[in-house]
Amino acid sequence: MKVYLAGPEVFLPNAREVLDRKIALTRRYGFTPISPGDLEVPATDTKRSKGLAISSINERLMLGSDMIIANLTPFRGVAADVGTAFELGFMCARGCPAYAFSNTVSDHFARVARHYDGQIRSDTENRPRGPDGLAVEDFDMVDNLMLDGGIEVRGGVIVTREVEAAGLFLDHQGFEECLRMAATRFLR
Repeated sequence: MKVYLAGPEVFLPNAREVLDRKIALTRRYGFTPISPGDLEVPATDTKRSKGLAISSINERLMLGSDMIIANLTPFRGVAADVGTAFELGFMCARGCPAYAFSNTVSDHFARVARHYDGQIRSDTENRPRGPDGLAVEDFDMVDNLMLDGGIEVRGGVIVTREVEAAGLFLDHQGFEECLRMAATRFLR
């Protein structure tokens, strides 16, 4: 079974090292890893052309994958990396099994509340809203309801752990727990 390894690790200064550890763990559990960090990007004339080439290659990699494990650890804000969210949605739309992990245990609502410095109030319909008037999801979910829902509907799980800031994108225990559960479900 080919597993697409989605997450913001590709942005790390030591991306190759981190991805290689995830690839080795994936193989150890009996899966074939498909990592976007393995792509070979062709030379292009513009930055935009390069970005489009990477997007196209990643889509082809996902089309050749059977399952996804996504790193939903909040990235550059209160939510998962937007590219990872796209990849998770892409694979869910294909009907593929989906698993995810987050190296923080705080749910989406708690992270948004911190973003608003706790300034969330209920409106007249008892819907929580930030000081900007925007509604805030409060469903006891790890991230946006579409991410949690897509994983759960496909029989997957989101593993959460609290990891210190220095290891937020380096700790692979949640990832390994996803591999363990998927191996039990699909390979035994």
